[in-house]
Amino acid sequence: MIEVSNLYKRFGKNEVLKGIDLSIERGGIFSILGPNGSGKTTLIKCMLGMVLPDSGIISIEGAALKNNYKYRNQIDYLPQIANFPGNLKVSELINMIKDLRNSDITKELELIGLFKLHPFLNKKLGNLSGGTKQKVNVVLAFMFDSPLLILDEPTNGLDPISHLRLKNLIKLEKDKGKTILITSHILSFVEEISDEIVFLLEGKIHFKGSISDLKKTTAQPDFERAIASILTSSYA
Repeated sequence: MIEVSNLYKRFGKNEVLKGIDLSIERGGIFSILGPNGSGKTTLIKCMLGMVLPDSGIISIEGAALKNNYKYRNQIDYLPQIANFPGNLKVSELINMIKDLRNSDITKELELIGLFKLHPFLNKKLGNLSGGTKQKVNVVLAFMFDSPLLILDEPTNGLDPISHLRLKNLIKLEKDKGKTILITSHILSFVEEISDEIVFLLEGKIHFKGSISDLKKTTAQPDFERAIASILTSSYA
C-alpha cells in the first residue's frame, strides 16, 4: 500500500527525516508514534504532498507520488488542528469540501447524526467550541470512501462519548479493508486500536511491529513502560 524508501528532509540546519524506510501493507491500523520533534508530522505531510522531501521515494499502490497529484483523491485526511474559515457555516463548509472533491457519494448525513451535529449546521465555525470543531473535522475526514485514511491526533478535544464513537468508526473503516495511519499521544487509545506501531525518534524508525512484539523486545510488562524503555535506551 505505502512504500517509503531512503526519505530525507531538512529544514535549514535541522535534519528532520534521516533515511526513512517504511513499508505499510494494505488494510489495518498503523500508529506512528514518537516524541515532539521526532519527524511524525513531517513524514505524514510528505505522504500528503504538503512537504517535498529532499530525497527519497514515496509510493502509494505502486505509484510514485512525485509529479502525481491525483493520488490525493485516494486519501482522506484529518489534520491535528481544525483551522476552518470562521465566517462559514458548518453546512457551507461541508458542501464546499464536497464540491472540491467533486464527489456526490458521501456519508455526511450519517456522520452528522452520529456526532449530534444537527444543531450546529447553521452556526458559523468561528462560534463553535474546540470539541465541536473537531467533530466537524471528523465528518470531513470520514465522509468520503478513500482506501487510505490519515488521522493526526484524531481524539483532540473530543468528549468521552464522541471519543468512543470515533474509535468504533475507525474500527468499522478497518473492517472495510482500509489502511489507516494515526498519530496520537494517547497511549491507551493507541494500544486499544492499533494493529502495528511505528516509533520514530530523531528522524529515524526505532521500532515497527505489534505492541506485543514491542513488549517482548523491551522486556516490559505494559505498553507505556515499553515506550519509555525505547526512549530511555535511546537517550542513555
